[in-house]
Amino acid sequence: MSRVASAQSVSRAAALFDLSRPLAREVHLIESGIGLHAWVVDGSRLYDLDRENFRRLATSVADGSAETALAAMHLAQPTAVIDDTPPIRPPVRALSLAVAQKCNLGCSYCYAREGSFGGKPQNMSIQTARTAVDLLLSQATPGERINLSFLGGEPLVNRPVLRDATSYAASEAARLSVQVGFSITSNGTLIDETDGEFFEKYGFAVTISLDGPGAVHDHLRPYKGGRGSFDRVLRNIRPILARQRRMQVSARVTVTPENLGLRDTLDYFVDLGFHSVGFSPLLSAPNGRHEMQRDDLAELLDAMVACGEEFERRTVAGERYPFANLMYALQEIHKGTHRPYPCGAGAGYFGVSADGDLSACHRFVGDAAGAMGRLADGIDRTLQADWLAERHVHRQEPCRSCWARYLCGGGCHHEVIHRGRPACDYIRGWLHYCFGAYARLSWAQPDLFGADRGRAS
Repeated sequence: MSRVASAQSVSRAAALFDLSRPLAREVHLIESGIGLHAWVVDGSRLYDLDRENFRRLATSVADGSAETALAAMHLAQPTAVIDDTPPIRPPVRALSLAVAQKCNLGCSYCYAREGSFGGKPQNMSIQTARTAVDLLLSQATPGERINLSFLGGEPLVNRPVLRDATSYAASEAARLSVQVGFSITSNGTLIDETDGEFFEKYGFAVTISLDGPGAVHDHLRPYKGGRGSFDRVLRNIRPILARQRRMQVSARVTVTPENLGLRDTLDYFVDLGFHSVGFSPLLSAPNGRHEMQRDDLAELLDAMVACGEEFERRTVAGERYPFANLMYALQEIHKGTHRPYPCGAGAGYFGVSADGDLSACHRFVGDAAGAMGRLADGIDRTLQADWLAERHVHRQEPCRSCWARYLCGGGCHHEVIHRGRPACDYIRGWLHYCFGAYARLSWAQPDLFGADRGRAS
């Protein structure tokens, strides 16, 4: 990116940073270009406003009386949707198995420290994998849906255990009338045609880690000897991209200061036939390498908005443009998602290490900060209760006063514990853009999301 383009990017991002500042904890105001809107935080509802009520709310935000104004306009909930109480002994609904704590790539930023999580490289045994499946199924009731994920390291290093655990989970789930979904995150270097057949048979959600086309990817995700991996990955995944029917194959891009050309990457991967393409900024790395800084996040926000604008254009034209970040955000806005945590980590979701340790999620394998017991003994309910109490968004600062708290949930636990919250401005700026996109798309295609989320006169 040229210096001029970079300066323009930072300028646009700076405007979004300013527009999305947390001025009131109860409400956030948006001008979308086709109307005026208010995001009411408690209950996560987006309202269209006329100019008089928009000015009324803006004045209340400025003088600190937003809560009173919302009540007078009948936009406030009679009781808080989310209180300070953490969930108690939530049932397990998803597990991630680190079937292989080893990897053939040498990605310098890897949270798993090149696959081994800082310990001795090891594979999970069939017995450990089946015990994990038993735990997952033991808390499911007929008709419920659970999910079993495979990560690493590179999970296909231990292909026999991955396949055994999948077939075992599928047969046991069928016997118990439980629905089970499967997913895998892979670097793509070991995938072969038989894997494609297997993933299609069981309807896997397959995520391939790719950091950009060609040399961009090779620089960030080489083999341990330094050789590039992109050509091998591409040869391996083309057949499964063509095969996908039940399975869905997506690309996940870890964004660093060195691969901020998001639009080119998105278009390249969409043209390859991926079901969706998503971007995730690198905020915390074990060695600090490639972590995003404030200026990088400003460039990222500009690049994300550019991708979003293309999504808007193509959607209005009736075309599919699978930009995962925006698709997910629009769904969350439409549903009115409100949550006190960023994800199910330590609640309904756990990671399982190769030797049977339980952790709050796949990123905490081998990390005492997220320890949750052992498979042999079950979930440590004391550790879990402490985790859920301490990680609740109402216990986090500066989250408690932020209008984005119930969409963000306070940020990835692993990143926050190990680096803090360097991306709050970026997250709010992105959400501010997404509110506008939701309003514009709802106006251009009234049936796109179904019924209107809210109206206020």
